[in-house]
Amino acid sequence: MGFAGKTVWIIGASDGIGAALARALVAQGARLILSARNRAALSALAETCGEARVLPLDLAAADALAEAAATIAPATLDAVICTAAIYDPGRVADLDPAAAAQLVTVNLLGSLEVARLAPPLLRDGGQLVLFGSVAGYFGLPGGQPYSATKAAVNNLAETLRIELAPRVDVRLVCPGFVATRLTARNRFAMPAIITPDQAAEAVIRGLQGRAFELHFPRRFTWAMKFLRALPYALSLRLTARLGVTSHDR
Repeated sequence: MGFAGKTVWIIGASDGIGAALARALVAQGARLILSARNRAALSALAETCGEARVLPLDLAAADALAEAAATIAPATLDAVICTAAIYDPGRVADLDPAAAAQLVTVNLLGSLEVARLAPPLLRDGGQLVLFGSVAGYFGLPGGQPYSATKAAVNNLAETLRIELAPRVDVRLVCPGFVATRLTARNRFAMPAIITPDQAAEAVIRGLQGRAFELHFPRRFTWAMKFLRALPYALSLRLTARLGVTSHDR
């Protein structure tokens, strides 16, 4: 769909792809509701986004999303886009249990809450856009628990695509590496890395088409899809060469 005159709620809008999407959508004539934990960052972004409404919330806080959703009238949104996520790369043995629990709460349970609460807010044919990840295609060394939550979000979107049809148009976005404050924590060369603005352009272009899954950059994501399609005897042998030591965190 075209976004001129449409109302879009972006959850996770304060930075990275979410902020880039906000700027790009306003340039196309969309009206925005901007949500994230960082009220100051949202307010600064809203100043560049016309008459954007700021609606701060923390997906890790109980009932925060429900309270925010209650302030939006039913059937008034054309799209809900959830980019919110926490990223903490490392080995399972090195996990901080409390940090891991918060990551699961935001990345997976937060997406489930969005999936539960967003549909009544959408007009017929509105889009529910969940951000999975190429990291969810296949378990790679050092990717837990982020990769596990993104694999779950990928699966959730597949389920919702059928469950909510035809009234809600569910889309899944699976980015490769995007240069954000989160991926800045990686201590390895990230192949085919793109900017948030490039990612936002790819998302908007995809949402204007018909494809269920939007994945980019294709030169990287197709390689990951190929890895996923291989028999485990081959794919696990290949990923074993990517082994991560305790010093790689």
